[in-house]
Amino acid sequence: MRPLRLACLLFCLAAPALAAGSQNLVNELAVRVVNKSTPELCAERDNVELDFISPDVRHMEIQATHPAYIGMINTDRWAPDFSACNIPHGEGALPRKTFYESPTLWLTGLTDPDFWRPANVPIRVGDHVEPGFNYIQLWMLSRERAEEILVMYPSDGNWRIRPLPYGDMRWTAYGSSFQIGPLEMQEGPGGARPVVAISDIAFDPAKKAFTLNFKRGGSATVTLKQVDQDHVALDVSYSGAMPDSLPFAAMRSMYTNEGNSDVARIAWREKDGKGWGESPVLSFPGALATEVWAGRNAPSRHNLSAPDMVFSHFQR
Repeated sequence: MRPLRLACLLFCLAAPALAAGSQNLVNELAVRVVNKSTPELCAERDNVELDFISPDVRHMEIQATHPAYIGMINTDRWAPDFSACNIPHGEGALPRKTFYESPTLWLTGLTDPDFWRPANVPIRVGDHVEPGFNYIQLWMLSRERAEEILVMYPSDGNWRIRPLPYGDMRWTAYGSSFQIGPLEMQEGPGGARPVVAISDIAFDPAKKAFTLNFKRGGSATVTLKQVDQDHVALDVSYSGAMPDSLPFAAMRSMYTNEGNSDVARIAWREKDGKGWGESPVLSFPGALATEVWAGRNAPSRHNLSAPDMVFSHFQR
């Protein structure tokens, strides 16, 4: 197998592997994408933020796809890097509870006493209600083993998703997170943070769908549409416009430099545009976009196997 340095020569100049969002172009909607990213030295602090804003959106799709160089990874990297950080950190197993289980799909919840917001969002599956967790993990059976493909943080509305491990790999890393619903700022440790305040969550195992009811009003249904060894796709539908013209979604990630990042570049497609725009993440000017890709063309020391993210299929 060729080493990563040679793989970079082959792939770094190639166009990013973008989703099939160019289909069904007639009904697609352009949304405003605002870049709130800032420079950062600490590799464990989310300094990348893209906000998605539109009063008309009632549907979108979110995908996580393996990076272009995934097949060239010999040794993965996923350990945290606190070398330039002044934030407290620790390790240790958290209490975990399985609160839904079938032969091929199950949900577990974890409680973290150090999480910055309380675990007080009720989670319902059928007639069973859990009072709240800081993390919810969705697992599925694949190739005779359990694979965690989704983690959701009910306390602040963050999500992470990842495809099934590529090829013969046993595991791949999570990377960027995203939020679904009316995005607002709330004070937390270290300053204000973006939050989606959720009043309660219901999970429908038959549809593989989470329904989120928001404290500001309205709801969204997030359905696991497809998952395989290349990508995972979520279908998101909203009950109405976001209150107070707040963003309907956001992506968060980290970037210190191109060799130490979860996201280094942004590519976007405008409605009726003749091609893709591309930019380094910190200098991305924002756009009216019908599809956005956020990822890496070159390998990084941080979460080497973490997926690229694609936001598309914005519709009324």
